Amino acid sequence: MDPSQFATAYALSTSVGLRPFLTLALAALAIHFGYLHPAQHFNFLGSDGAAIVLAILAILEFAADKVPVVDNTMHALHFATKPIAAAVIVGSMVPDGTTPDLTTAGLMALGALNALGVHGGVAALRAGSTATTGGLANPAISLIEDVLAAAGVVVAFLAPVAGAIIAIVLTLISLVCLRAILVAIRNSARPAVPGPLT
Repeated sequence: MDPSQFATAYALSTSVGLRPFLTLALAALAIHFGYLHPAQHFNFLGSDGAAIVLAILAILEFAADKVPVVDNTMHALHFATKPIAAAVIVGSMVPDGTTPDLTTAGLMALGALNALGVHGGVAALRAGSTATTGGLANPAISLIEDVLAAAGVVVAFLAPVAGAIIAIVLTLISLVCLRAILVAIRNSARPAVPGPLT
């Protein structure tokens, strides 16, 4: 796996952490039109059926994420779907016959963990938004995530190394947000300590 393929796979797995079906749909279209050449056992992603189904799922994902309560339910389901989608994306980037199966599985697992880490940060941000704004800010946050995911896919295809660098920054920001929100939740759960009597 050459460095550009690794960079593309990493950047795409990060985009999956934001929008799994949008990322898969754009990758499927890129494969379908010959801009992306996956490993042979992932050629099915470029089929007419896969491209249509993934495009429909991406549209449903886009719409559902703008509806309060529905968006939080979908984010809970994404704890399962995002790692799977990231593993598929990374696996499709490994050239046939050049990487041992164990290495391929390891890279797929790393992609899945990366997507899960980004998702953790996004989910924590969404939970914080729901708690502080009653969910009113969630559609705006969702739209920003849509733009970041789509831009991440485009950059991953056109400038893989730049895409990977941006992905690293985004992953770090997500983890910092997750940590900050978890600390805030933990601190708010502590009982208030009464001050000294005067």
